[in-house]
Amino acid sequence: MVDASALIATLRFDENGLVPAIVQDSETHQVLMLGFMNSDAVRRTLDENRVCFWSRSRQKFWIKGETSGMTLTVKSVAVNCEMNSLLVTAMPAGPTCHTGHISCYYRQAIGAEWTETEPVIISADELYKK
Repeated sequence: MVDASALIATLRFDENGLVPAIVQDSETHQVLMLGFMNSDAVRRTLDENRVCFWSRSRQKFWIKGETSGMTLTVKSVAVNCEMNSLLVTAMPAGPTCHTGHISCYYRQAIGAEWTETEPVIISADELYKK
């Protein structure tokens, strides 16, 4: 068990009270996504072992996978040398990206375009049961 309060007190949040958090698959080490956490999201991520974020666009707290069921179970949380970003290793329950890709980083720079190089695992309609 970690002392979330003590750890949060040492973080350097930005002017909006957020820290970026990179999420990496704990088995494959593939980068899955980047999100932002406020102190409550960091606390809940550490205490509940599920990845939580602050949505900058919706201005609200969210648990990764709360709508789709594609949760991220926390295996470890690390901080960078400047104490201003986090690396969360997690076990994904399925594709991480809302598009149905395993990772949000499924496009690569090829020539003058961003080319999809990873397959869709499940359609967004099926993922969100629209």
